[in-house]
Amino acid sequence: MPSLPLPVRVAAGLAATAVEQTRRLPDQIVGLPITLASQALQLSMRVQQQITELAIKGDEALGSWQTPDDEDQPSWATFDEDEPPARPVSAWDRAGEESPKVQQLRAEPPAVVAEAPPVENYDELTLPQVRGKLRSLSAGELAELLDYEQAHAQRPEFLRMLSNRLERVRSAQ
Repeated sequence: MPSLPLPVRVAAGLAATAVEQTRRLPDQIVGLPITLASQALQLSMRVQQQITELAIKGDEALGSWQTPDDEDQPSWATFDEDEPPARPVSAWDRAGEESPKVQQLRAEPPAVVAEAPPVENYDELTLPQVRGKLRSLSAGELAELLDYEQAHAQRPEFLRMLSNRLERVRSAQ
């Protein structure tokens, strides 16, 4: 028997495979939705992994261009607490001592600094997260939080934000 051309043999193979798959279809149809969902989720996860890998490579490539301040908040994001002070930076501020302005904000007599801050998990919060909680705090709670920050971490950007917010709350009263 002479050999048939390749396209004819391939077509016959496809037809035989289609017949076999059709015979198995009743058994496989029960699990078909699960199989399709599983394959869709796998594809989705592969795409997410590839996008994440590209973002990491991009971060590494751009990392040398960024300063540490760029990580806290984007340059386009501005908040009331970020406005520059109305007065120039004084020698008090540069020396790291408490300025007369901050001393004036504390109308209450000095109290013992609490071991726990008035905001839950305060020490683990980022600057934007703390900023989001400030509007719900009273002047007393803000003063207590400012005292806590000065006694513990002494982070300049947190101190400035807390001082500015405390001043606004007190001036509104």
